[in-house]
Amino acid sequence: MRQFFKLFTFYFMCMASAAASLWVPVAWAKDNTLLVMGDSLSAGYGMSLEQAWPTLLQGKLHESSSKETWQVINASVSGETTQGGVRRLPALLEKFEPRWVLLELGANDGLRGYPIVNITANLSAMIEQIQASGAKVAVLGIQLPPNYGARYTSPFFAQYATLAKKYNTALVPFLLENVAGNSELMQADGLHPTLSAQPIIIANIWQHLGEFWLP
Repeated sequence: MRQFFKLFTFYFMCMASAAASLWVPVAWAKDNTLLVMGDSLSAGYGMSLEQAWPTLLQGKLHESSSKETWQVINASVSGETTQGGVRRLPALLEKFEPRWVLLELGANDGLRGYPIVNITANLSAMIEQIQASGAKVAVLGIQLPPNYGARYTSPFFAQYATLAKKYNTALVPFLLENVAGNSELMQADGLHPTLSAQPIIIANIWQHLGEFWLP
């Protein structure tokens, strides 16, 4: 019952969030731009955007790449769904012309019990849009809380690996690996990572994607 209340509260908090969190540097090198398309897990829920993992990723890229300068555009919005992502993505691709797009969406759809077939269709549409633009895609996998039941959570989680294989994209199997379920690394709602979890998220991403960005 307590977990249900947390999810119920989270739903309305997201729906009440009217302002989109879009962190954009003053200038960027379009040839080396990385766009993060996500929800509150990437938008710095409970912290500033500068403390969230996309900003730390830019620092990691700068440290690891001696030949290239990268800019990370965090276009993540708390409460975002895959349907909202489909609507917003074309304008973002046109404006920023990213070289890479990290696609982290679906959690809010899942928390609301949307049909998985619809979530997969929206994620597929975004992957196709990104690839058509000439950018590379990395799919960031998400798991739902177990109280939703394995009949829903298992195929929900499996869709990310299936999509990555179908479209030959890069994949981070589970964004919150070594974070989810740890009370010291999750906020009181049990759904969002804490500030101290952000470096672990970067380690998860870099483990699977670092080789793509090294010079």
